[in-house]
Amino acid sequence: MANGQASGSLPLAGRVALVTGSSRGIGRATALRLAQMGADVAVNYRSDEAGARAVAAEIEALGRRAITTQADVSQEDDVTRMGQEIESGLGPLTILVNNAGTTSDQLLLRMSAEQFDQVIATNLRSGFLCSKMAMRSMMKARWGRIVNVSSISGLTGQMGQANYAASKAGLIALTKSIAREVGSRNITANAVAPGFVPTELTSALGDEWRDHYLKLTPLGRFGTPEEVAAAIAFLCSPEAGFITGQTIAIDGGISMM
Repeated sequence: MANGQASGSLPLAGRVALVTGSSRGIGRATALRLAQMGADVAVNYRSDEAGARAVAAEIEALGRRAITTQADVSQEDDVTRMGQEIESGLGPLTILVNNAGTTSDQLLLRMSAEQFDQVIATNLRSGFLCSKMAMRSMMKARWGRIVNVSSISGLTGQMGQANYAASKAGLIALTKSIAREVGSRNITANAVAPGFVPTELTSALGDEWRDHYLKLTPLGRFGTPEEVAAAIAFLCSPEAGFITGQTIAIDGGISMM
């Protein structure tokens, strides 16, 4: 690779990527998209081993290498072990997509401290731990891409989602801080903020909420995991080398209202 960039028709050839929470949904779509661009991919999961193995098999069918790595990314020991597994199984990690997330919706007056802490740990603490782990190999390579999956809830707030919105807003601030700290090492950090994208995570929302979001969306439809993955993949590409510290809303226009 010349000047830290991949050669040939695959822009991420020779790169190793980790996508957390990639056994389904946006994570799965992102892992596959990065593999299509030439990256070898570590598929992280917490409990859905079968789903992770299926995604890894799809990646290998594309001609790329893949491993599955089980880890609760809110736990430091798990993240450290995961990093070691990726290094030995695929090589130095230079692309990280912090996608793992959860919800535990409740009005603030009824929300327990445990509900708040759980969502902050899964959505925000994990981004800190995984970024810290990945940055070591990125700094050695003097090339890296970190993309954090935030949400429009982190941009606008959301009733009944004080924990989720706070975690996703925190990811945006974390993104900007990382971008400032490691930009001199040719490492970029950006975030995407999806709007309503039907996945297992959003399946708990009732029809009333779905209709509400749809009416607020200027494009008049919901997004897809593949559309979010396309934006993430662009931010991981050599072409996005001069973009850092930014948050791209992928929401059909909701957040501009």
